[in-house]
Amino acid sequence: MATASKKEITIADKLDALFALQQIDSEIDRIRTIRGELPLEVRDLEDEIGGLETRFNKINEELKEFQTEIADRKIASKDAETSIAKYKERQNNVRNNREYESISKEIEFQELEIKLHDKRSKEAKANIEFKTELLNEVSEKLNSKKEDLSVKQTQLDAIISETQIEEDKLLADSDKAKAKIEERLVSAYLRLRNNSKNGLAVVQVLRDACGGCFNKIPPQRVLDILTKKKILVCEHCGRILVPEVATENA
Repeated sequence: MATASKKEITIADKLDALFALQQIDSEIDRIRTIRGELPLEVRDLEDEIGGLETRFNKINEELKEFQTEIADRKIASKDAETSIAKYKERQNNVRNNREYESISKEIEFQELEIKLHDKRSKEAKANIEFKTELLNEVSEKLNSKKEDLSVKQTQLDAIISETQIEEDKLLADSDKAKAKIEERLVSAYLRLRNNSKNGLAVVQVLRDACGGCFNKIPPQRVLDILTKKKILVCEHCGRILVPEVATENA
């Protein structure tokens, strides 16, 4: 019984079924277009926030290193001062000039060490000042991006919430429509949709032109399309062509 029914399906029926499927899928495309660039914007913001957080943490680690360096150099300077005090005490008890000069060199070395620690500490403090300003800038930008993400995510969630039920219904309708069309035609239809930027695989002939690429169609071919006796495709873009459908019947 089912086989007999299939045999009764005309080319016109197939074209009508394909066009109906295209209308359902185009409506799904429209709903997804409403979401626009929001999903991509949300993803980009998430990636940017991840990068800023990594940078924030890195600057924080660098600040800690500079602070540790200052603390270490402060200790090292105190150790050098202690050594100088000990050397000076020994100088008071030297027995010859050679020993005195040797201790003097040690004192001189420790004094240079103190100066070096002082110089490096000042450099570290300058770096801390610079890194703190940079950290504040990154923190401000990070907070701003998080606020942007919150707004965009809320907008996206709202749009998805509003359209999800409708999209799910249309997706179910699309599957039902495909089930009524022979597999070979569905495969061709899907291939055309995937290769088309606007997702159009089945288009109407509008003013004797392809509704997909807008190239003119020869008069005789237009007549053949109107009769719906053959499945004809556009010679330029390969889309399946159907006669123009009145708005109330579309």
